[in-house]
Amino acid sequence: MRAVAGTPALTLAERAGIDFRVHEYEHDPASESYGLEAAERLGVDAARVFKTLVADRDGSLAVAIVPVTAQLDLKALGGKRTAMADGKSVERTTGYVLGGVSPLGQRKQLPTTLDASALEHETIYVSAGRRGLEIELDPHDLVRLTGADVRAIARYPDPA
Repeated sequence: MRAVAGTPALTLAERAGIDFRVHEYEHDPASESYGLEAAERLGVDAARVFKTLVADRDGSLAVAIVPVTAQLDLKALGGKRTAMADGKSVERTTGYVLGGVSPLGQRKQLPTTLDASALEHETIYVSAGRRGLEIELDPHDLVRLTGADVRAIARYPDPA
């Protein structure tokens, strides 16, 4: 597929020669959850839509990719002192705006961890580099392109 939207994420996927699909939707600026909004607008099972989070792990930034239905388990990500990174440093380091951070095509490729649940799906959705734009790809291709470590890093809210 051609990278019609021209984001660094789509350019990287295109140059790598992987199979992918681009999905665009009208982003609602009032939306509080970009990932859940994407799942709803695209009519996709939310378990297949993953959010890209950036954490400060012992003074260095690291990317965590978890389902939008879950939270990042900071302890599972590792490190002695791990917390969500400051938004300005995330934007400066990745080259993307919050809500549109893609794990692909970042200005500086950060160490990346993908939640193991991604491998349960034939394809998953992640941000393609801006709000309202998702890339659907094989999770194995995502691992290959990001050099991601794959392990359980998601924490799911109690259903009660």
